[in-house]
Amino acid sequence: MFLRALTGGLTGGLIWGLTGLAVLAGASLLVGATNLWNTQLDAGMVLAISRVPRTLAAILAGAGLALAGVVVQQSVQNRLVDPGLIGTPEAAMLGLLAVTLLAPGAALLVKMSVASVSALAGTAGFFVLARLVPRRDPMLLPLVGLIYGGILGAMALWLAWMSDLVQFMGIWQTGEFSGVLRGRYELLWIIAALAVVLFILADRITLLGLGEDYARALGLNYLQTVLLGLGCVAVTFAVVVVTVGAMPFVGLVVPNIVSRWRGDNLRRNLPWVALLGALFVLGADLLGRVVRWPYEIPAATIFAVLGAGLFLWLLNSRKARQHG
Repeated sequence: MFLRALTGGLTGGLIWGLTGLAVLAGASLLVGATNLWNTQLDAGMVLAISRVPRTLAAILAGAGLALAGVVVQQSVQNRLVDPGLIGTPEAAMLGLLAVTLLAPGAALLVKMSVASVSALAGTAGFFVLARLVPRRDPMLLPLVGLIYGGILGAMALWLAWMSDLVQFMGIWQTGEFSGVLRGRYELLWIIAALAVVLFILADRITLLGLGEDYARALGLNYLQTVLLGLGCVAVTFAVVVVTVGAMPFVGLVVPNIVSRWRGDNLRRNLPWVALLGALFVLGADLLGRVVRWPYEIPAATIFAVLGAGLFLWLLNSRKARQHG
């Protein structure tokens, strides 16, 4: 059933999208400060050690962050929030700081696990807080999320300052892929497994968007579904922050674009959300490599500018529809 539903979603448009992703991936393999056509260079080694892992990391990170945004928006019934705006990355950074202080020699998997638990606790804290926020004004919840995330970020910065780890905070806060090498990105493949889990849970997550009372009336185990969804979000963000750093706006703008284009059928939209997230992040990384070649601008910086513009467009178009 899963394979039938997935292949059924491969419409002509999705095939074109996959073709576009393949073109960007090909460009990503060829573009960089190192000239692959240099006869004195082992181009195969450069591709295997650097370019292929970097391209796959951008694709997986973009897809995972976009899917995480869908889960959070459905869980709190608000399309103007995403994990990056509700304290999830800041909570993951608190966990990373704690494990760096207590066990600096811990394996990457241990750091990711601690960051996942911390991110889940931070996300759950916002979810509890969101239940107390009136829903009459859709802008109120994002503002509460920004304040909540700011408080967690201030705590993380204070801890980093007191322990002389501010430089680590800078790395975790800025998503960039120049340091991705073979052996340092493989944790991101966890996102592919989580995408399968979210596809299986798609109908349940859709019911979350109806609100707790309606979801329970339809027979949904509300608390279990919320915990499963937020668990996927926490692990996704922890893996991304540990591997490449935080990326803003991806989980906010991508689900909104797909929803406005294709409606609210979550099961049919999930492949599109993952694909568009991968396209955006890989495109931002590629653009960052060519704007000031041979120097690089972090992908997070590029997408922060583009994402802010898309977010403003979403807000203005939403207001236009409400007054139209």
